[in-house]
Amino acid sequence: MKKIYYIKIACLSLVTWALTSCMDLDPKSQLGDNLLWNKAENFQLFANQFYSWTRDFQMSVDYGSGLSDGVHSDYRSDLIATSSVNTYSQGTNTIPATDKNYEELYRRIYYTNLLLDRAESFGDKGAIAIPIAEARFFRAYLHFELVQIWGDVALSTKVLDTDAPELYAPRNSRSEVIDHIIKDLQEASYVLPETATEEGRLTKYAALAMLSRVALYEGTWQKFHTGGSTTMTNTTRSTELLTIAKNAANDVIKDNKYKLFYNEILGDESYRYMFILEDAQCNPAGLTKKDNTEYILAHRHREGDKLAINITHAMQGNVVYITRKLANTYLCADGLPIGKSRFTIGYTGATDEFQNRDMRMSNTMLQNGQKYWNNDGKWRTKWNDEDKGLDNEGKSRYLTANVRSNSGYQNNKWAVERQVADYYESIDFPVIRYAEVLLNYAEAVYELNHSISNTDLDYSLNLVRQRVNKNMPKLSTDLVSANGLSMRDEIRRERTVELFLEGFRIDDLKRWATAATEMPQEQLGVKFTGTWFEANWAAQSRQLNNDGCIILYNDRVWESKHYLYPLPSDQRQLNPQLGQNPGWGN
Repeated sequence: MKKIYYIKIACLSLVTWALTSCMDLDPKSQLGDNLLWNKAENFQLFANQFYSWTRDFQMSVDYGSGLSDGVHSDYRSDLIATSSVNTYSQGTNTIPATDKNYEELYRRIYYTNLLLDRAESFGDKGAIAIPIAEARFFRAYLHFELVQIWGDVALSTKVLDTDAPELYAPRNSRSEVIDHIIKDLQEASYVLPETATEEGRLTKYAALAMLSRVALYEGTWQKFHTGGSTTMTNTTRSTELLTIAKNAANDVIKDNKYKLFYNEILGDESYRYMFILEDAQCNPAGLTKKDNTEYILAHRHREGDKLAINITHAMQGNVVYITRKLANTYLCADGLPIGKSRFTIGYTGATDEFQNRDMRMSNTMLQNGQKYWNNDGKWRTKWNDEDKGLDNEGKSRYLTANVRSNSGYQNNKWAVERQVADYYESIDFPVIRYAEVLLNYAEAVYELNHSISNTDLDYSLNLVRQRVNKNMPKLSTDLVSANGLSMRDEIRRERTVELFLEGFRIDDLKRWATAATEMPQEQLGVKFTGTWFEANWAAQSRQLNNDGCIILYNDRVWESKHYLYPLPSDQRQLNPQLGQNPGWGN
């Protein structure tokens, strides 16, 4: 059988859709029942399409996008900006007439329910156990998307007729939906194999890792969204969910099936190279995708297939306006934040603030004057030469970073460094990676107990922290106490820098209920006044703040209503019982 991520099937073309309700279903479509559901292998073929629905660099609908504007995108957060105002980041979005996310998520849930429904009448349940588990996983995945976007949503667990009362009923509570998501993921984890039978397929660890994500998200949401007071109901619910998150993450960690990606040749650049592994020669260690020990579930891409986004040119250099907030979030080399560290962070020179910092900063951003490659030029051919591994041909093809544009901070994450045509980079997008699971564990433990032991920190978060920072002191209770730090803030800091540009930041701010504080802040660029930039960036014309930093965008707002998206008008017309989310009108 072909690899799962290569399979193209025509099941969807068998269905003609008609907008009849909020779920956009046509239950009269039988998908050739007498042919499609008569063999076990057909259940698997049908389930293969589900794998195309995960987060990716860019999706046909916004919800899954990791690197372009969408509901999870960092473009809608406080960490990056672009040349035009993002209305969601700015707090000026309005109620949409339609929303592709809503329609597509329910359409896809319909397909998972269809498989589960047809499985009920199939004689040999053992023969179709894996596609059943896959359907449960993806039904949970899709419902979680709905909850993150809208909160209370209609729970869909069966194939419905057009006159079914469920299509025109009020929304289910988010707690009811989350409980069903948890149940689906737990049941999937019992059946899915420990080791994928084919590259890219689900394992029980993918289900457990997703379970840790869901339970942590909702556990912290219930903990911090209390309307100004913590009730016993909130506390009990939060404790229940955070316990599930901790245990699910631990179930992944303790079995040692995955580990953080690190290679001795790549060394301190291992973090950067992990994201641009391909099956072509693409790095000085000669590694390929099979060497990636960290991706638990990925949206996979094959060499030679055209992508929907030109990844390298869309992400590298001055396209992404990284903000000063992210730059200041990176720790100093002694494991302490700016202002607490013994290292004085300088801003006089163009690269001063990169000195004595968390190595993930230089893994993620280009420094002025740095030699680098993109997908236009021939990359390094003599990796061990003193001059950055360049032969004569390579020396004439490299680029030199010039950061004098936009924010003054330039991104290098996701940018390949081998010659390949635009749109044909074949790197995979990590839907779930092991680093997230380790961070989920640490956060769940802390939020459960309002404390975390050094043993638990070493078991989880410090592995992530020291991947490319071997000499950085670990996060510990002593470090926090001696320097007047907040353990919660430090745990959140690790998550922010580790998962940058992977579609987590705005969701984290929402579940922590800190968006009201973080999002209205001015989005700033580099310190300009009195620095190299002032002397060498004659074309800089943006306004400066009182500290002499470039102002990218100001007048940003955040209201409580922005914690959830408004339901689109067309769905409320189809089903008035849906209501509207708080703050968005009746």
